[in-house]
Parts: sequence; structure tokens; C-alpha cells
Amino acid sequence: MTGDDAGNDGGVPNGAMLTRFANAVLGDDPGELSAARTAIAETMGGAALTDTAGVAALFNAIDRVADSTGIPLEDEKAAATDSWRGAIGIDDFAAAAEKGSGA
Repeated sequence: MTGDDAGNDGGVPNGAMLTRFANAVLGDDPGELSAARTAIAETMGGAALTDTAGVAALFNAIDRVADSTGIPLEDEKAAATDSWRGAIGIDDFAAAAEKGSGA
């Protein structure tokens, strides 16, 4: 799922709300992040908000560990994924700009 899937639940209970939160975490609008947190807390409860934030933080941490090791995208993988990386927006992520496309 990507930011273009706003409102899509992905077949997961409260999926649209969770997608909204994930997009807000990666975004730059503090008001949207606050609203997304409030929606989760009010609908799913405080424990679910804690779990949701923890999962988001873990994914962010794993990515940062990989980035900090300098793992490059291998040339053959860059070539094999070139068309769909652009189509789904991966090359627009900050880490892609920092590392280059690998090709």
C-alpha cells in the first residue's frame, strides 16, 4: 500500500486508519500526525496506539540500520527493479536519493 491508497483498508481491520498513521509518520504535518494518533486511540484504544507507534518506529529503525551500514542496491537488482521502483515511488524516498539508484 502506498500514500495513493488513502482510504483503502487493505483488507485489514482499521487498515485505512493505520495507513493514515503510517503516512502521517512519514509526512511533515504535525496536525495530521496528531489527528491520526487521536483516531487510533479513540477507535482502537491506547494500547493499540502504543503498538502501532512501536511498529512504525521499528520499521524506521531497521531501515536506518541498513542505511548506516551503507548497503548499496546491487547493479543487477537496480536494473531488474527499475521500472517498478519508479512506478510505486520508491525512488522518491529520501534514502534512495542518499544512496543513488544503484545502477
